[in-house]
Amino acid sequence: MSQVNEHHAPSTPGKLKPEKSPYIHHRLRIHSSLSKLTLWSSFFLAFILFLFILSPPSPSASPRRALGDSWGGSHWEKRVAKSARRSTSSSLTVLVTGAAGFVGTHVSLALKRRGDGVLGLDNFNRYYDPNLKRARQRLLDRAGVFIVDGDINDAVLLRKLFDVVPFTHVMHLAAQAGVRYAMQNPGSYVHSNIAGFVNLLEACKNANPQPSVVWASSSSVYGLNSKVPFSEKDRTDQPASLYAATKKAGEEIAHSYNHIYGLSITGLRFFTVYGPWGRPDMAYFFFTKDILKGKQITIFESPDGGTVARDFTYIDDIVKGCLGALDTAKKSTGSGGKKKGPAQLRIFNLGNTSPVPVSELVAILEKLLKVKAKKKVLPMPTNGDVKFTHANISLAYRDLGYRPTTDLETGLRKFVKWYLEFYSKKSSW
Repeated sequence: MSQVNEHHAPSTPGKLKPEKSPYIHHRLRIHSSLSKLTLWSSFFLAFILFLFILSPPSPSASPRRALGDSWGGSHWEKRVAKSARRSTSSSLTVLVTGAAGFVGTHVSLALKRRGDGVLGLDNFNRYYDPNLKRARQRLLDRAGVFIVDGDINDAVLLRKLFDVVPFTHVMHLAAQAGVRYAMQNPGSYVHSNIAGFVNLLEACKNANPQPSVVWASSSSVYGLNSKVPFSEKDRTDQPASLYAATKKAGEEIAHSYNHIYGLSITGLRFFTVYGPWGRPDMAYFFFTKDILKGKQITIFESPDGGTVARDFTYIDDIVKGCLGALDTAKKSTGSGGKKKGPAQLRIFNLGNTSPVPVSELVAILEKLLKVKAKKKVLPMPTNGDVKFTHANISLAYRDLGYRPTTDLETGLRKFVKWYLEFYSKKSSW
């Protein structure tokens, strides 16, 4: 821009006559056009903002609350401290995010039973029926676990929690789950799985002492990888869904915080977790619901007509892996955001090592429910799902003592028993 000005500047000051310069008239016309463009752009942006304000929240968003409506005050702090109180000095004090979720509920109960201090955090979003999450909350409340109603993106809340409780560990299970839903609401995955994770790690690295972090990645990070069984050493740069991409991003973010701030971080790649108190968006769950109602279920096959299979892993086995990761996590080496030495960084597969075709899953459900399913077989849509998953768990076996023991039929029998008992009391379901 300075070259243009020098080219058109008069050699003698005061000799330039603007009214005779076509360039000046051209600039004035451009200025007028830009003014009109800016005006219309302002109207357009205001209109978009107006629509955004009027639009309803996404299904996964939690209801907005005024600061202080759901947390704060001396009574609240006493509840937080009581829930996080551990039975012995050698026990853990754990913040469990996503505590009202499927895995979060089971992990929280297991920690509490063995004497660890446990505090839950959950925003009770509407991705699936919040009533199920509230029922899990009541289950935890009876066990002495308090769940703070809040969001991991609330930095002020997180700072408050770390002020009230000196957590030794964080079990991070809060996330936007589901492969197919990412096509409908991609922003929710970035908000929870990336921004929320960063916000939580910021709170952890600024804490004094820094806690050790164990968090849920996913088997989805293996994406289009065709080598089986999936090993932690395999490539994970070909995600087949946005959900997988956000989990892979989480693994890279974890590496950064470990390297820069000395946070001890362990990632767990879960393989198709199922069981009592499970998620209604999972196939085994909605197959059960639809079979009992006499509705047709859709079974997908791969594009070449092959079988779709999953490494179904029972919830109790997953919990053992989570506790093993917490118990073997070394201390973070930083303090108040400053690294003092290299810190532990790990990633483990938690699966069952025995992939089962989805058609066999349906056959087992038919046997347990004593109802014949109305089946429709279709080619798998290109919505992010993969043909198969199969975990190599040798690393978790060696380092965590992880040994899954529940076969699919045994696990589904326990799930069906829970489902029939729980929903017999829920006529609205």
